[in-house]
Amino acid sequence: MSERTLQAIKFDKTNVSLEILDQLLLPYSTSYISIKTIEDAFQAIKLMQVRGAPAIAIVGSFAIVVDTYNYLKYSSESTNRTVESLINSIDYLITSRPTAVNLSNALNDIKNLINKSYKSTDLINQTIYKIIYDYSVALYEDDLANNFKIGENGLNYIKSILKEENFKGPFSIITICNTGSLATSGHGTALGIIRSTYEKLNKSNTNEEFWLDHVYPLETRPYNQGAKLTTYELDYERIPFTLICDNMVSALINTLNDSKPIKHSSAPVKFIIVGADRVVKNGDSANKIGTFQLSVIANYFNSIPGSNKIKFIVAAPNTTIDLNTNSGKDIIIEERPANELTTLKGPVLTANGIGEKLTVGIATPGISVWNPAFDVAPYNLIDAIVTEESSITKDASGKFNLSK
Repeated sequence: MSERTLQAIKFDKTNVSLEILDQLLLPYSTSYISIKTIEDAFQAIKLMQVRGAPAIAIVGSFAIVVDTYNYLKYSSESTNRTVESLINSIDYLITSRPTAVNLSNALNDIKNLINKSYKSTDLINQTIYKIIYDYSVALYEDDLANNFKIGENGLNYIKSILKEENFKGPFSIITICNTGSLATSGHGTALGIIRSTYEKLNKSNTNEEFWLDHVYPLETRPYNQGAKLTTYELDYERIPFTLICDNMVSALINTLNDSKPIKHSSAPVKFIIVGADRVVKNGDSANKIGTFQLSVIANYFNSIPGSNKIKFIVAAPNTTIDLNTNSGKDIIIEERPANELTTLKGPVLTANGIGEKLTVGIATPGISVWNPAFDVAPYNLIDAIVTEESSITKDASGKFNLSK
């Protein structure tokens, strides 16, 4: 394995350049891709070389900065670019990931800032560039600060629940996909909560009567971000974990509830923590496919008398909340290409190291495939939505109030 890093986005303020970690090559190779244009960003997002709703928004915004900077620096007067042309390019970039509201929120903010002071026929200038630059840098810095706040709020929620239940001893957490430093500006959302919790509630460093003993990341088919990226981050941070397949969750919880050890840990699952690409007005949350079933599984075990109760937590910054969409039924679910489900890609592992990357088939050629990238966990199966401001729980009527 080459030198490891958790820095997914490199933006050079001095030279105004952008590089992103190619997440399709992890965990076996650390390689950065130069993003010089809006088209470069579109392709990187579409191909999932960058992923995670916050990171996608940041890369999209910085791509507009770099694209505009290069235009002003290198173009001639014969290639004058209008505000209308730039707005059209931004609209095009939004279509690279329709489900992730962070991207559309950030890019629409940039459009609104430009349209507030300029007409569509005006030419792009240094002032417009400065507007885009200032917004994008603030977006990145705010996301990083907010991730640590999400981690702290999630930790406090976990502590309050365990104390309320008078729980004692070790506990485990399940998570899906990747929601850590590689999916954000740093630290992460759902994985950020896990990081903060393990830092303050590991067995050798806590004053509480409970501690985080183990984390179970799901492999997350079909792109395996959990297997490739979350395990990479947990291993990097030395947080105890065991990888499981997406369809092992019920068996895992049931086994641990019977106090039977799995890989030397018998700590029961007390929390399922997931990220979100979009949280709508009523609290319905779109996230990587497989999230909905986790909320259903938690609800099932919570209905069994005497079973360990499991809280289902959605971790998301305010930029992920979409108050213009009333329910999950109105969320556009992106469908990925069929070959992502019928094939596997990866490097050949040899005794001498990492070999050539190959694609192998795992299904009957030419079959019908349904491959949605996301599903929606309904608000009634969600216990808390943790943002940088607070841990939001439902009111007495069982409703979330997400008004900003």
